[in-house]
Amino acid sequence: MTGTQRAVFLDRDGTINVEKNYLHKIEDFEFISGAPEAISSLKDAGFLVIVVSNQSGIARGYFDEREVEALHSHIQAKLADYGTSIDAFYFCPHHPEHGVGDDKFACECRKGAPGMLLQAAREYDIDLGQSFMVGDKIADIEAGHRAGCQSLLVLTGYGQKCAAEQSMASVVKCADLCSAAAWIRALVTKS
Repeated sequence: MTGTQRAVFLDRDGTINVEKNYLHKIEDFEFISGAPEAISSLKDAGFLVIVVSNQSGIARGYFDEREVEALHSHIQAKLADYGTSIDAFYFCPHHPEHGVGDDKFACECRKGAPGMLLQAAREYDIDLGQSFMVGDKIADIEAGHRAGCQSLLVLTGYGQKCAAEQSMASVVKCADLCSAAAWIRALVTKS
């Protein structure tokens, strides 16, 4: 069944905020320039904005789910200063090889698998064919494609390095989240 809402799925680290290995401390969080305004513009265009983030630092024992949730609350508070917000946060705590305990397994939620996007589509009545995935890694692009979304690669975070990969040749590339939001808005305005 096709949903009724359109969404833009966003990777977190390297797309919304400056990439810092295994970010989990609030004091280390820093928006990429223009990211809050980009989120606001996507919401103004009628999209749900949903974060889908691999957080293998949980599986590796570097931090726990409470710390991730606290960071997400901090992001919401910072976005409120811009009059906007994220509609939902999803994160994968698993890793197939480098995990400890119950989080060490190959799951369907870790991007490039589409599990988080499919779960959000069910929970928020999203039409994946009218939605977008924006991220800075090949796994983000793969997850979007496998869910049936159009995927865009931003050149922030790891994006510059990933853009050179042969598998990314036909993927839309944008300088940052602001450029991606403008590209999406221009596309939906035409249709």
